[in-house]
Amino acid sequence: MELGNKVAVVTGAASGIGRAIAMGLAAAGATVAAVDRDGEGLASTVRSIGGATTAHQADLADKQAILALRDEVVAAHGLPDVIVNAAGFDRAEPFMQNDDALWEALAAVNFLGPVRLTHAFLEPILAAEHRVKIVNIASDAGRVGSVGETVYAGTKGGLIAFTKSLAREMARHGITVNCVCPGPTDTPLFATLPEKVREALVRAIPFRRLAKPEEIADAVLFFASDRANYVTGQVLSVSGGLTMAG
Repeated sequence: MELGNKVAVVTGAASGIGRAIAMGLAAAGATVAAVDRDGEGLASTVRSIGGATTAHQADLADKQAILALRDEVVAAHGLPDVIVNAAGFDRAEPFMQNDDALWEALAAVNFLGPVRLTHAFLEPILAAEHRVKIVNIASDAGRVGSVGETVYAGTKGGLIAFTKSLAREMARHGITVNCVCPGPTDTPLFATLPEKVREALVRAIPFRRLAKPEEIADAVLFFASDRANYVTGQVLSVSGGLTMAG
């Protein structure tokens, strides 16, 4: 899939799925504005991609930082053609062991981060009658639930609903909004789970293996390409068959 002359904003680009997405889009020809709060990891991603890729360190829980990020990206590259909201975090533990600070952080990064970033970029995009493809990275936890990730699943479920609703509003502008829901994936986040939980998840996957981050990136690449010009408001599970229903 060819994305030459396209500009793509990718959040969460310092590691895991976000890094694989940034590298996949760049390999397809896009100029990537890589975003993350992890400066060291972000610099590593940008070095690996090379070319015109730029690094933008920002905390997506900070609404003022998002506006500054928007202005910085537009000044460097012009209006983006692709926006991928891939940043997110989790802390696996029983719901009754959660604290309010965790809930607020999960909502701020996993839900309000994509909402605010998308809104910020859409302001100049709509004013210029520019078209953009928006891809949100949610989770199958948001589709079917997940033990030990109750509020995380709630934020991802919210992101799925946001995707569908925004797709309806933006269709008249020729803007597509879609969502990719990864299942268990070989990332630093997955490695933080207890070993017994990791083993049980792998056994439950029909393919008997984790997804590679690059396999999630392939789904994003489709939604970001011209091959998905007539696809919007869709939720694609990339889970090796773990969650076939729902």
